[in-house]
Amino acid sequence: MLTEEEIKAIDHEASRVPHKKAALIDALKIVQQQRGWVSDESVSDLAEYLEISPAEVDSVATFYNLIFRRPVGSNVILLCDSISCYVMHYEEIYASLKDKLGVAFGQTTEDGLFTLLPNACLGCCDRAPAMMINHDLYTDLKPEQLDTILMKYK
Repeated sequence: MLTEEEIKAIDHEASRVPHKKAALIDALKIVQQQRGWVSDESVSDLAEYLEISPAEVDSVATFYNLIFRRPVGSNVILLCDSISCYVMHYEEIYASLKDKLGVAFGQTTEDGLFTLLPNACLGCCDRAPAMMINHDLYTDLKPEQLDTILMKYK
C-alpha cells in the first residue's frame, strides 16, 4: 500500500504531465527513495494507482539500472565498467573493492552498508576510472584511495 506521503509526491509529479501514467518513472523513484527499493508489492500498488498493468510498471522498473528491484545496502556503489574505465585499469579498482568489502558485483555486504553494482557509463570518460557512491562521483581512481573514500560512508 502506498503511503500518504508517496501518494502526495506522485500526485505532484503526475500534475506536471498530460497523463497520470507518464509519472511512472518519478513514482518509482519516490517509492525507492522512501523504501530503499521497489518490491513486487510496490509494483502492484503503483500499477493500480497509475491505472496501468503491473507488467508495464515492472518493465520500466527493470529497464532502468538505478531502480532497484531487490534490497540494496545503505550505500550503493556503481563502478563504471565502460571501455574507457576498462582501459584505465578499472579491474584494479574492482579487485580492491571486492577485497575490502568481501562482495562481488550484485552483492551486499553482510552489515548492509554497501551494495556493489557495475554501471555501463558514468559519463566521465576523460577522468576514468570512475565510481559513484549514492550521489557522490569519484574519478581518476587509484586503489589506494578506496579506504579513505569508503570511510565516509561507514
